This record gives sequence, C-alpha cells and structure tokens, in this order.
Amino acid sequence: MSTAIICAILIVIAIIGIKSYAKKLTSGCCGASPQPSVKKMKVRDKDKSHYPYSRLLKVDGMSCGNCASHVENALNGLEGVWAQVDLEKGEALVRMKQEYGNNELKQAVKEAGYVVYKIEESPEFSNR
Repeated sequence: MSTAIICAILIVIAIIGIKSYAKKLTSGCCGASPQPSVKKMKVRDKDKSHYPYSRLLKVDGMSCGNCASHVENALNGLEGVWAQVDLEKGEALVRMKQEYGNNELKQAVKEAGYVVYKIEESPEFSNR
C-alpha cells in the first residue's frame, strides 16, 4: 500500500514538472506569454549622426526575445539613448546624444534584471 502511495506522489510530481516545463517553452523564459510580448519602446530619432557617443555592452542573462526587449527598453528609457540588442551575440549597441557613464548604463540594465559584464567602445564609431 505504501509503495502505491509513493508511486502516486511521484507521478503527480512528474506531471506538475512536465506542465511547468511546457508552459515555460510556450511562454518564454521571462514568463511573458507569446501574445502580449514585451512592447518595445519606440525611439523617435534614428538618425545615427545625432548620436556622437556609443558603447557596446556585453549582457549576460538574455535568452529570448522578451529578454532582449527588456534590456532595450531599459536603455532606451534613458534620455537621448538609442539602443539595439543583438540577442544571438548577447550585445547591446548603445548610441547616446550625451555621454553616460559606464555605471549608469550598467545600472539601467541591472534594474531590468540582467548583468553587463563588459563595456567596449563601439566598433561602429572606431573609424572616426
């Protein structure tokens, strides 16, 4: 009798685990469902010549499109910033109208729940 109870408990745990994993697969790692995914913050000024400063942030912890949108929105929320995230490379190209310090950029990404582990000068501007 006790063996049957233990087997029943294990089956219930397995079913709950499978359902949880299936939900994660369909809704993304961040818990946002595919339908109402994270809405990207629009940047009005997309003229690259208006952004004299730039940094390339290496970001850890992004694993889906919703993660990338969270990071992009956090950076685009800063005044005079246009950020574009490349999820596959784990990078965020940050163009700035006024220069922000590395700590300010790191903090914005940290508040979105991710970690900046390296900041480089953007190769886009290295030829100037």
